[in-house]
Amino acid sequence: MTSPQLPPNAYTDAPQQHPNLILGSLQLLFWLIFRPSAWRNHLKRIDPALDTHSPLIILLRQGRWRNLALWWLLIQGYLILPILANLLLGLVLWALGKPIINIILLLVFGVVVGVAFGVAADVAGDVAGGVVGGVAFGMAFGVAVGVVGGVVGGVAGGVAVGVAVGVVGGVTEGVAEGVALSLAVGVALSLAVGVAVGVAVGVAVGVALSLAVGVAVGVAVGVGVTINSWRPVLSFGFVILWNYLLYRLDKRRNGKSPYLLRFHSAFWDEWQLLHLPGLNEHLLFVIENNPVEGKAALEYLSTSPQRWAAQAAQIELDARNLQACTDVKAIREAHHSLATDKLQSEVSPLLEIFSGISKNVDAALNQASAYNQRLLLRDVADKLNLQLQDFTRNTDKYTVRFRPIIKNWREIVTNHIYELAKITELSQEIDLPYIIGVPLTREQEIFTGRDDIGLRIEQLLLDRRRPPLLLYGQRRMGKTSLLNNIGKLLPSNIIPMFVDLQGAPSSANNHAGFLYNLARDMEKSAKKQGLTLPSLPREVLQSDPFTYFDEWLDKVEQALEQNTALLALDEFEVLDNAIAKGRFDEQDVLGMLRHLIQHRPRFKVLLAGSHTIEEYQRWASYLINVQVVHISYLKEVEARQLIERPVKDFTLRYEPNAVERVLQLTRCHPFLVQLLCAEIIVLKNEQDPSIRRLATFEDVEAAIPEALQSGGFFFADIQNNQVDATGQAILRFIAAQGEGAIVSRQILLQQFPHADITLNLLLQRELIEEVHDGYRFQVELIRRWFI
Repeated sequence: MTSPQLPPNAYTDAPQQHPNLILGSLQLLFWLIFRPSAWRNHLKRIDPALDTHSPLIILLRQGRWRNLALWWLLIQGYLILPILANLLLGLVLWALGKPIINIILLLVFGVVVGVAFGVAADVAGDVAGGVVGGVAFGMAFGVAVGVVGGVVGGVAGGVAVGVAVGVVGGVTEGVAEGVALSLAVGVALSLAVGVAVGVAVGVAVGVALSLAVGVAVGVAVGVGVTINSWRPVLSFGFVILWNYLLYRLDKRRNGKSPYLLRFHSAFWDEWQLLHLPGLNEHLLFVIENNPVEGKAALEYLSTSPQRWAAQAAQIELDARNLQACTDVKAIREAHHSLATDKLQSEVSPLLEIFSGISKNVDAALNQASAYNQRLLLRDVADKLNLQLQDFTRNTDKYTVRFRPIIKNWREIVTNHIYELAKITELSQEIDLPYIIGVPLTREQEIFTGRDDIGLRIEQLLLDRRRPPLLLYGQRRMGKTSLLNNIGKLLPSNIIPMFVDLQGAPSSANNHAGFLYNLARDMEKSAKKQGLTLPSLPREVLQSDPFTYFDEWLDKVEQALEQNTALLALDEFEVLDNAIAKGRFDEQDVLGMLRHLIQHRPRFKVLLAGSHTIEEYQRWASYLINVQVVHISYLKEVEARQLIERPVKDFTLRYEPNAVERVLQLTRCHPFLVQLLCAEIIVLKNEQDPSIRRLATFEDVEAAIPEALQSGGFFFADIQNNQVDATGQAILRFIAAQGEGAIVSRQILLQQFPHADITLNLLLQRELIEEVHDGYRFQVELIRRWFI
């Protein structure tokens, strides 16, 4: 049976704070209206002398701990009343159709909050009531004393004065006047004192009451406004316990779906900013047992205040996936599942390392021959050794977690290299060292020759005029392979910075993208030569790309110190095409290159392509005095080495006439030599082991049809992209005359009038050559394709 699945919105529609606000409002209504009056009546029955409505305050202040009636009243007010209030709300929510489990969760939380708030409110209310009552009583007593004292004092003073005057003025007259005077003075004094005291007391009482009401209202408003600041802290202990119980229940249910994780407080309390312990473990448990539900929870948490848990879970998932790789096939697929671009964290650089290793293993296993697989896997093993050394020196928690994984990967790759070597030796299979259609890198031993071209480039780089260079040659002549390996041919103070314009730079949508990708490729290439360049962030280029790129070049020159940078731009025709389409501005891009050539002596520029600058007029107007370095066929000695000793310990041997036939068929064309020799090895590996390791003239002839078929993309490019219809017709006509045949110019012009321009183009493309007064194919294999 399959486990029931949650709907996709099970986590994104988790209950939020609004029902809790309703709960709090309803409880507050019960506390303010019903509880004080009900408690006061019950307390009067217990003891008429009690002057408070809170049994908790009576217990605390008077110590009546043995009064059972007070305890029962305490339970009713602090526990039963919140339960009744929340049950009433539960009925309302049930009537509105809310899920039962959500109602239960809300009621439990509401009761706990109600009990806590009730106790806190009564204690605070008793303290505030005592303060306000004391102030009011003092003010009232002061008013009474002032009024009575004023009247009595006034009358007594008046009588005393009157008596004194009467004695002096005469008995009869004095007595009458004294009485009158005493009454007047007494009344006046009493009124004056009474009014003054009354006004003073009234003002004091008014100010005190205003302050008390203001403070009370301010506290109430403050509590309401800041509730989401302090409420998560007060309830933190409860939610930790609640979340732990959910996790334990899920574990006891043995991974049965739906999981209780969706009731975790992380999904209904968006105000909880404190890290909720154990959330990442609960999330991992759900992901392992129900990936669909777990991934939904992970996506929700990755944008919530608890995103730390999503990151921690994702990191551990990646670590477990990498640890589960037990062979090279699993390692080659690992980079597809790594979340290097989803959750940016301090572990991202480590994951990038594993992703790069996985891609390198994939590239190695895609090689056709066991030899090339071993060659590239040895490079991977070397990188793993270096990374393991770095991991051993580092002691942070993530490096410690991933260290055993990289050690295990190294053992897996090393064992696979050994197995490949053992299989090859047991079967006596000939290793296939040739690499067809892919530029040779620095790590590949098969790169041969080109010393003369390296010397020519070095001489031109020393020219004080600092001319730009053009490495010109036909397709598949090895231009890119030479640029990849040119560091081997030049002095160490010249740092090649190779940029493939067929890649990201020319594919960018604007100048900022072009310059960013250009700088990034320069940085990567320099790093292979042991030079670290400063990075150029993409964001910096958005506002003024060429200005900031020029400032970055200042920093590059400082990093070069006394060295010289050789900026090698391969396939410059692709950049020209992007300019023609309007993606880049001609003046901005080519003007930047011209300025770099003229004003930055630390930089030399080398373009590479299968066209001359004269064929691209826009480039000719910006790049003056371009020096062309022509790359063509290999020297015969270089071609022989590529045939007989392409790599160390090569086991295939050739008869002399077999080597000569390969040279005749290919004319030392580097691509065609590799193409034909690769097919010879494939043919020999199908033969009996007794004759397998010696190539004969017949073997070479037998490999020709297979070479024409497997190299069809090379020949089709010549036919479809390098010559027009007239050129194709001329090539077929010459090809039909046979191997080595020379067709006179007169015959060609009779067959193809006005073909002078086409013949010149075929000569420039190095497809035919002029012999005496006629033409023939330069390469026999290309002639056979056009038959």
